[in-house]
Amino acid sequence: MSALNTLEISQDILDSARLTVNDLKIELAVSLYAQNRLSVGKARELAGMSLWEFRQLLASRRISPHYHIDDFEEDLAALRELGRI
Repeated sequence: MSALNTLEISQDILDSARLTVNDLKIELAVSLYAQNRLSVGKARELAGMSLWEFRQLLASRRISPHYHIDDFEEDLAALRELGRI
């Protein structure tokens, strides 16, 4: 199990941004994913959402999924290994 860190944000800042703590975690997760700093799995974990919910949120904000050529090549190799192509 990994260690937990605490970030303190004043209620005044949350109120000014019109965000709850959960909303802020979601915004942070989306931003870090969009910047390619977190994987979709880690971002959805930070957001406290299922993978399906998080992908729906990304789609609603027109944030494309990260699928790089390396991912494609790995998927292609796996399919070949399984005899699917």
